[in-house]
Amino acid sequence: MSEPLANSTMLVLGLTLLAYLWGSIPTAVLVCHALNLPDPRSLGSRNPGASNVLRIGNRQAAALTLFGDLGKGVLALLPAILLELSPLARSACALAAICGHLFPLFSSFRGGKGVATTLGACLGLYWPLALLQTVIWVAIVSYSRRASLGSISIALLSPLLAWLIAPDYLLTLWLISFILLWCHWQNIRNLLTGTEPRF
Repeated sequence: MSEPLANSTMLVLGLTLLAYLWGSIPTAVLVCHALNLPDPRSLGSRNPGASNVLRIGNRQAAALTLFGDLGKGVLALLPAILLELSPLARSACALAAICGHLFPLFSSFRGGKGVATTLGACLGLYWPLALLQTVIWVAIVSYSRRASLGSISIALLSPLLAWLIAPDYLLTLWLISFILLWCHWQNIRNLLTGTEPRF
């Protein structure tokens, strides 16, 4: 292996690790601690995400959690974007950030379901894709009053969106969609049985 290629590989591996560490920052836990709210992992759905923070706390805490989780996804890709690395390198950082959110090193590997961090990562991959995902999520949640249904819809439709407007990231979006659906299997079962709660 030539030295430039080795350096490139080491750079991508280093940025991927950094992306995982960014994703591991437990935004919901930090926000709730700062605002003297209960640990979101102990109440409600026990999911450290914006939806559960809204249930057990308030809109301010939920908004801070949402933007923090979105920001993690964007920041995780920022070095790869600034260095103009390949779509493959950016995809590795995106997947690492999402896995960091799901299995955070700094929070006993008990993470959220990855939707906000996914949107942030997709914003870094190709912003029109993230814009369409957000529009879909907002439309479905506004109509159904179920955040999980919006998240599942994003997971199902993202590969199609990637195929249409961001083919370089099609495989990445298939993997992300699989991860999101796996994380929402309980919500899918609840929706099928009519027991999924509304806002």
